[in-house]
Amino acid sequence: MSCYRGKYADELIANAAYIGTPGKGILAADESTGTIGKRLSSISVENVETNRRALRELLFTAPNVLQYLSGVILFEETLYQKTAAGKPFVDVLKEGGVLPGIKVDKGTVELAGTNGETTTQGLDGLAQRCQKYYEAGARFAKWRAVLKIGPNEPSQLSINENANGLARYAIICQENGLVPIVEPEILVDGPHDIKKCADVTERVLAACYKALNDHHVLLEGTLLKPNMVTPGSQSAKVAPEVIAEHTVLALQRTVPAAVPAVVFLSGGQSEEEATINLNAMNKLKGKKPWSLSFSFGRALQQSTLKAWAGKDENIPKAQAALLVRCKANSEATLGTYKGDAKISEGAAESLHVDNYKY
Repeated sequence: MSCYRGKYADELIANAAYIGTPGKGILAADESTGTIGKRLSSISVENVETNRRALRELLFTAPNVLQYLSGVILFEETLYQKTAAGKPFVDVLKEGGVLPGIKVDKGTVELAGTNGETTTQGLDGLAQRCQKYYEAGARFAKWRAVLKIGPNEPSQLSINENANGLARYAIICQENGLVPIVEPEILVDGPHDIKKCADVTERVLAACYKALNDHHVLLEGTLLKPNMVTPGSQSAKVAPEVIAEHTVLALQRTVPAAVPAVVFLSGGQSEEEATINLNAMNKLKGKKPWSLSFSFGRALQQSTLKAWAGKDENIPKAQAALLVRCKANSEATLGTYKGDAKISEGAAESLHVDNYKY
């Protein structure tokens, strides 16, 4: 059997290509109820449904922002929410030319027989959930696998388990009309140098594409959401150009040209750092058969959250902060960002959290 060519094949290919349109990227607003609670508590706002909805409405209705986005990843609760005026968020996004996406994994659990490594849950009942989400308007999905770098990590067991889990998730999504974002995140935690991260990234991506191939996944109807290749969080920083070279080389060695786009996660980098590193990759000369874009959560929302602080009167200021970041990242996908986004409160601060959980 060759790769998936079922009834959704053409739609998957078109949607994946659209999400990868240069000049656009993805806003990840799929924080689980617990994770968004941490974000809200950082600005002293209570974690209740009305406040979660208010934050998402602020993001999705920000003037002039959707032109820089091709997709927004939603949490299940958000997929069914409406604006205060009663308009479904899904309709707000679609009218703005943005595809709604949905987080479908159920978080990580420890992988028995390893030193604290993890595997991702959520395959049980996934097909039925995907059907339901497709009916609700979602057109792509996200599943986060997490790997860590340590003295003996990631183990081959962890690499294989996570690659197979991503592949099984991907083919189930495609059979139900959703473009799967394949996200093998290698955490930045640790004292390792950039060469170690590059080596691990190549091993992990090679295993993922072997598994995707084994599971007959239609690569043209997928997106890759990897970490950027950087030194560990306890290691000395390097220049954006060095990150760009190592990251693009790792992708060239492992990611088939059939994949339309690579949408990077920010992995705890500051807003400005993530933008500058993405820009450096797009300025780099050489073969890049996929578009290089963004799928940022924290790195699009931090200064917006600080500006909002849960107060209605701050909404215009918060939306203006979001516009600054979205425009900067749009330019970074084209390699034209000049580092001129006015640095608002929060844009330069590290968003790193050890052993980050969604």
